[in-house]
Amino acid sequence: MSLPVICAPMFLVSTPKLVISACKSGVVGSFPAFNTRTQAALDDWLTTITDALTDEKQRNPSAKIAPYAVNMVVHPSNKRLEADFDIVKKHQVPFVITSQGNPQAITEAVHEWGGIVFHDVITVAHAKKAIAAGVDGLILVAAGAGGHAGEVNPFALVREVREFWQGPLALAGAINDGYGVRAAEVLGANYSYMGTRFIATEEAEVDPDYKAMLVASDLSDLIFTDTFTGVKCHFLKPSIARAGVDLTQIEGKDSVDLDLGGSNAWKDMWSAGHGVSGIHNIVSVSNLVNQLRDEYLSAVSTTSFAHVSTPPSSEDVTCFKDPNLQHSGPHSLHKRTTGSR
Repeated sequence: MSLPVICAPMFLVSTPKLVISACKSGVVGSFPAFNTRTQAALDDWLTTITDALTDEKQRNPSAKIAPYAVNMVVHPSNKRLEADFDIVKKHQVPFVITSQGNPQAITEAVHEWGGIVFHDVITVAHAKKAIAAGVDGLILVAAGAGGHAGEVNPFALVREVREFWQGPLALAGAINDGYGVRAAEVLGANYSYMGTRFIATEEAEVDPDYKAMLVASDLSDLIFTDTFTGVKCHFLKPSIARAGVDLTQIEGKDSVDLDLGGSNAWKDMWSAGHGVSGIHNIVSVSNLVNQLRDEYLSAVSTTSFAHVSTPPSSEDVTCFKDPNLQHSGPHSLHKRTTGSR
């Protein structure tokens, strides 16, 4: 990897084009299985991504090409899980991101082919359950993240989790530039989980108005609600109003419904995290990653950051068998810590 960054899987946003561009630029690219409407389409996407990255490695053996990941919702309401996972297993996806449920069965199956599993969590209690399920890493979705977000301050969440977990850890929540990436490392995270900033890229295949809205928006344009799925999520108010929903009438949903596989309910409900206020232009993924790298290196050389010790055990942790998934910066991951669960 060229940077300790994961381009987060975004519903109705992440496609092979964005994933491939991210991986070629040296950051993990990912997509939700829900973004394909059928298992045949999921099969096609995985073939496209695998072939593109294999070809790039053959053409440019020295390039830092990151692996890709597939996000799977393991909540009981996901009726597609078993069929989707059969396709993931067929392709032996190297990196699986699970969310909204118990990841144990998926984790055990992925480990059979040498893959790794990160589980996203919004609370310390969820983190402990994921560790007990045997996951390789945690994604802490803190306050300010786009999409389904937590409500805990990232400073508190990371430090409390680090009291009992020394394995790989990614942090999500308003990380918008290379300075934020470095700050997350200093706090104790190994990776930054970035979504919103990657929507405003040329490779993101979304409505151009969505990208324009991101550039024009700030924090005041966000609403945090569980109206649509029963799980709280950040949305752009202008997109909700444009879809004909009265913002004054929004109420919470009584139950969780994450069976999004056949639904277009979110098609016009556009999400963004608190980092939206830092988006001022639309660029290519490669240019964005170069910008992030420049900012990151600037932060590393800044006195306030340069003399901070490496977070506990971060140099001793890895679950990544693919050397391309090892970041070459200050917090490179070399070997898996025993007894980290």
